[in-house]
Amino acid sequence: MTKASDPNMMSDGAPQSVATPHPQAGGFGATKLGHIVQARRALPGPGYLTALTWIQETFKPETYVEIGVLNGDSMAVAYPDAIRIGIDPAPTPNKPLPGARLITVTSDEFFAAYDLRLVIGRDHFDLAFIDGLHLFEQALRDFINLERFAGPESAIILHDCLPLDGPTSARTRTTEFYSGDVWKLALCLRRERPDLRMTTIPTPPTGLCIVTGLDCRSTVLDRTYAECVSRYIDLVFDDYTSRAAQMPAQIPNRKAAIAEYVAGLRQPASRDAAQIEAR
Repeated sequence: MTKASDPNMMSDGAPQSVATPHPQAGGFGATKLGHIVQARRALPGPGYLTALTWIQETFKPETYVEIGVLNGDSMAVAYPDAIRIGIDPAPTPNKPLPGARLITVTSDEFFAAYDLRLVIGRDHFDLAFIDGLHLFEQALRDFINLERFAGPESAIILHDCLPLDGPTSARTRTTEFYSGDVWKLALCLRRERPDLRMTTIPTPPTGLCIVTGLDCRSTVLDRTYAECVSRYIDLVFDDYTSRAAQMPAQIPNRKAAIAEYVAGLRQPASRDAAQIEAR
């Protein structure tokens, strides 16, 4: 599906540090500014567009697929030499996106009507970013559909995997700042697909998660989709805080740490998140 409106944009440049999962909200009203200040305090350091830029620069994908384009900010930082495909039924880029192809359908419609291999001209994509409709079941479906076109070194990035508080991560949107319940996808994948390799970058406002070890032959999530939705859909923010230890490990939100981790993804004996965090 399309990316929900993303009012969570912020400038980068705050001091860098490693952050724990967001604490329960408190002391702020349900205003965009209040939530952004809270997110900055909980997850200091460069914002997610900067982190995406570092990932792209190090990964150097030949092909890049983005689900949820909205205003084009994340597409604008995609590796310029890559074949870039954006899927969104109603994108509203605020700047030119030279070389990018925007396909104006929902993600469900895209995967029902298109063969991604034919669209990108390759057997598999290198890098993909899921940032569409901010609901767990849709993000899970997007992941399932993308993985069918993954290669052994492909990576999928998930947005909004570190929720801020209950209201901004609820399934029904009541706030301008909003991440939805996409965090449940990171938990679901960690528990239901232990073969995947997952690492979170605590970048504001609501984190990124890099998923590798993808298997285009896997049918686990497709076969158990209904069960997964039933198992996770009713979880709330308190469940997130109580399951923090079950979420993917984190690496520091610093360029050197992110570059080292991403570079290692294409090396046979790469360091894991725990080793990088310890450095």
